[in-house]
Formats: sequence, C-alpha cells, structure tokens
Amino acid sequence: MLTTIRKAIDLVNSAPQAGAPFALHSIPVEDSRVYDMICAADTVGVFQIESRAQMSMLPRLRPRNYYDLVIQIAIVRPGPIQGNMVHPYLARRSGKEAVIYPSEQVREVLARTLGVPIFQEQVMKIAIVAAGFSGGEADQLRRAMAAWKKKGGLEPFEEKLTSGMRERGYSEQFSAQIYSQIKGFADYGFPESHSASFALLAYVSSWLKYHHPAAFTCALLNSQPMGFYAPAQLLQDASRHGVLVLPVDVTQSDWDCALLYEGEAEAGPAIRLGLRQVKGLSRAGAQRLCQARSAGPYRCVQSLVERSGINASDRESLAAADALRPLSKDRYRAFWDVAGYEEKLPLFEAAQDWPEAAELPIMLPKPSEAQNIMADYHSTGLTLRRHPVALLRDHLRAYHVLPAQELAALDDGFGIKIAGIVTSRQRPQTASGVTFMTLEDESGFMNVVVWPTVAARAPLVVREASLLGVSGRVQISAGVVHIIAYTLVDLSHWLSAMTLRSRDFR
Repeated sequence: MLTTIRKAIDLVNSAPQAGAPFALHSIPVEDSRVYDMICAADTVGVFQIESRAQMSMLPRLRPRNYYDLVIQIAIVRPGPIQGNMVHPYLARRSGKEAVIYPSEQVREVLARTLGVPIFQEQVMKIAIVAAGFSGGEADQLRRAMAAWKKKGGLEPFEEKLTSGMRERGYSEQFSAQIYSQIKGFADYGFPESHSASFALLAYVSSWLKYHHPAAFTCALLNSQPMGFYAPAQLLQDASRHGVLVLPVDVTQSDWDCALLYEGEAEAGPAIRLGLRQVKGLSRAGAQRLCQARSAGPYRCVQSLVERSGINASDRESLAAADALRPLSKDRYRAFWDVAGYEEKLPLFEAAQDWPEAAELPIMLPKPSEAQNIMADYHSTGLTLRRHPVALLRDHLRAYHVLPAQELAALDDGFGIKIAGIVTSRQRPQTASGVTFMTLEDESGFMNVVVWPTVAARAPLVVREASLLGVSGRVQISAGVVHIIAYTLVDLSHWLSAMTLRSRDFR
C-alpha cells in the first residue's frame, strides 16, 4: 500500500491542473467526508479495512477519527474475538452498556478503549497495575502470549495474575475475564503502536479513494498483486463511483495504466488500462511495442509487427485481449491478422515498413457480447463490458433472484435467492467451521454465511463454484447485510452456456 500511495500521489501531482505538490504528510487530517465513506464500508482497495470482516465491523463501530481507526484495525483480529472483547466494546461505544472501571489505575489503562483491553500494551499494563507484575514479568507475559499454544507456559501467569489481583481487591470475575482475554491474545493480538501505523495508511488510502478515485484505482492496478481484490473487482468498484475506464489499446496504452485528462468524466480523469493487464504478454515485448510506436502511429497489424518485432506469443496475447481492435476491428479479425503474418524474406529486409494492407473480402463472424465478455476474462482477468451476471438477469428474474442493490431494502429474516460470481472464500479459525463467501453481480457485492451443516451437503460447490446461486434469508444488523445460506447451487456451467446459446441455462 505504500507503493500504491506513492504512485497515487505522483499521479495527482502530475495532473495538468494540479496545484501545489502535496505529499503523504500534507494530506488533510480528520476529513469528515472520508469517515462517512468509511462508516458506509465503502472501502474496496483501502489498506487494512477492505476485508469482509472489516467491512462488516465498520458500520457497527463507525470510526469518526484517527484513534477510532486504530481500534477498528486492532479489534477485527482473532485475539479480541476469542477473548470476547468485540461485543462489550461495541455495546459500550453505542451506549447500550455502562463503562465501569474496578479502580482508577485500571481506568488510566483502559479509558481510551472503554474498559476493554484491545492492545498488547494494555494487557501488560493491567498486569503491572492490577496484579503487581514488574516490567520484566509483564514482558515475559507478552512473550508467553505469543507462544503458549505451541509451547505452553501461561499457567504460571494465571496463578500470579489471579492472586495478585485478589490481593489488590479485584473480584474473581474481573481476574478471570482478564486471563481469558490474555489467552485470546495468543490468537494474534495487536500492539497499539502497530495498529497506529496501519491506521495512518488506512486513512490516507481512504482519503485518496474519496478525493481522487481514478488516481487511487490506477495506482492500485499498477501495484498488483496485492490486497483482497483482483483488478476486475477494483474496476467494478471504480465504475460504480463514476470513474471512466478505457480498454487496453496497442495504439494508446503503455505498460502501466495511466490517467487521461482530455474529455474528463464527471468524476475526474479516465483510466486507460495498460499492457500489463494482458495475460501472456511479455514486458520486453510491450516495451518494444511502445518504443516503436513513439516513431509514429501504427497503420495496421502488419506495421505493428514489423516495427516492434514482437514474437508470435505476444501477438496472440494482444489479439486475445482485444488490444488490437483499433487496427483489426474485433478479436476474431485480430487473430486472423496475426495468424496471417509472415516473416520478411531476406530480399525485403531493407524495407522500412510494409504498405497499407488491402481490405480482404473475408467474411469473419463477429463475436457476440457474451463471447467477448468471457474472452475478456480469459485474456485480461476483467471486462469493461457488461457484468456477466447482467446478461443472465432476465433469466434470474424469472426465478425471483434479486440483485445486490435491492437487499438493503428488505426486512431482516426475509427469504430470498441471489446469484453472483464468487470473489472470495474464507473460513477463519475463529469462526467454528463457518465459511464466509463474497459474491458479485452487476450491482455490487453480497456477503454469504455458510454454516458447516450447509457446507457439508455441498462441499465441492463451496470450494469450487465460480458462479453461485444461493437460497437463504437476509440478516441485517446496523446496516450490514448478510445472506444466511440454506441451499447452494453451482451455476458455473451457465458461464460456458453464455458463449454458446443465450437461453441454455438449465
């Protein structure tokens, strides 16, 4: 993310109408509009708070300042979850539960986190002020927390903690709670200093996403691989935020994605996808292509091949990605053109360029929209055409399958059907065998919760489906929508059927 931030700032500073150059340290602090975006869990691509778990927590915790972000990042961890710290903190933050401190010393340690120990440093300080640990003993406790599941070693600390707290007048309930939370920290608890550093980058990346979405997305694309989201999801999100994205084009694209400021979209500059998005294209071939183009525009595919000297593999990769479209009209004709290329004979090696190729009277069929979409995914991992699920929507509507954008308006517990491309699968150790899946359709993301009993009925579907149908019920809490799955259906074969017959969805 540091790389992405640097690239995004460079892109913003290089804009034709850019004002005084700014840097990481000069980004305005505590922008309420940025926090509004964060509270709405509009954080695709944002450092540390883009995961499904973080997005589910954001509308509940509702961070409104930097220290709230510090807590947000640290609380969605196995330690606080296993130590039963999350729900008490949220209840106290919302005013549903009173904040009570057993002593003034404990208040000084836990006041900033409403009486709940969230950071490693707090656990060590509690051991000192409430149980009489020395600084060295507290550090030994920290080391034991990090290693006890592998090596054991917390038992001596349990006795010392409970007896030390008892001697200082603390209740058995409080000492047992603290020890339980310490055991939770062995499942990965965050140091406050660590979370504070992360929170700075979370805020900065959020600020860039809100104020400069095109530059931020462009920088993310040029920093891949990283994060939870593939370029396809990043570009879907950018498009929903009004960013215009232009396809890979051998007559325009450089290796990296770039910003275009001519004919700006309403939300700002457009993104021109770079040659880096073309699967199978070598970087050396892309560099030769760009270098040869600097001497003048390409007139035809033959001209491009002769001047750049790219090999057959690179030529086919460009054709598959529809990157030759300005020269060949469509990807089928592009394949014909690159397949028909022949090396120059020695007699013609002195020729600088081939003459303009005559239009051949060859009637090649044009690819359908569905064929283009699937070919885009195979060759670049993304499409700028309609989302695949959009092509299936009429058929899905006939079966009462709802799109993502309609879920928030439903009542809690409402029974529904949804369908989407599977973008992530997670089964955290802290979730007792529950699988969390994220689906994407043409209107947004959908979070699906698959209980172990449901997953056991369709294990291959959970692990392998690329297009998934889900029957279940809506669960809405603090504006966060989840679908509790009852039945899972693998619809992946529909994607293949799309390229054959548009109605073959059985």
